[in-house]
Amino acid sequence: MFPELSALLGAETESPERGLFTLISGHKTDPSFLLHHFLSYYLKAGCQVCFVALAQSFSHYNVVAQKLGVNLSGARDQGQLRFLEGLRSYTRLLFTDTAEAQNPLRFLRTGSDLRPLYDFITAALTPSAGDQWKCPVLIIDDVSVLLSLGTTALQVLDFIHYCRASVCSRRQGVAVCLLQGGDVSEDADLELLYNSLCHQSGLVLRAEGLVTGFCKDVHGQLTITRRTQDGARPVLYQYKIQDKTVSFFARGLSAAVL
Repeated sequence: MFPELSALLGAETESPERGLFTLISGHKTDPSFLLHHFLSYYLKAGCQVCFVALAQSFSHYNVVAQKLGVNLSGARDQGQLRFLEGLRSYTRLLFTDTAEAQNPLRFLRTGSDLRPLYDFITAALTPSAGDQWKCPVLIIDDVSVLLSLGTTALQVLDFIHYCRASVCSRRQGVAVCLLQGGDVSEDADLELLYNSLCHQSGLVLRAEGLVTGFCKDVHGQLTITRRTQDGARPVLYQYKIQDKTVSFFARGLSAAVL
């Protein structure tokens, strides 16, 4: 995990915030470093994690996690991490004549709703005898892939609604969802999905590229919006991604600029 980001979010591994739905999005930049932070953070915090990876392979996440001091293979073997490798699952669907009965993504072949994927998640996060995990955590990367595979925005929103109700509300766990895409204003489904998920989220992290273009010392800006009873107040930081960490600073206060 990235200590500076944890400090900005007020997050502690001893007592992770519960009942929270977090949306990560990106515009003209890759926000996946935020996803790696949350994956390593919740594993270090002792939570039970279900990771639905629709955009990358397990080996990709494992390599990055090792840099952050987390062994995904070990967590998976111990039952702390349940990992769905979406790339492998829907490749099997493409090259078989019929939908596999146990494939969580079989709805892509049958044209039904996302209930099989929801059932996989609830089963993965159901506690078993002897479990000592603090709370259930669902992480999804990235829901825009479902739109590319033919699922409608309303089906995705229904799916997220049931996941929030099950994980965040009923079991007081945590859900983190990444939505990557281009300019949302150019895609009606993506815009609907983004606006709806922002409205449902208690925490929104939006990474954006610099309007001035590439800079070797400032890689982008991050807007953190936390919703409270008093409303939502966004806070803006700029950041620089390094090999094993990310540095954050107020806009215009990079050491390179000063």
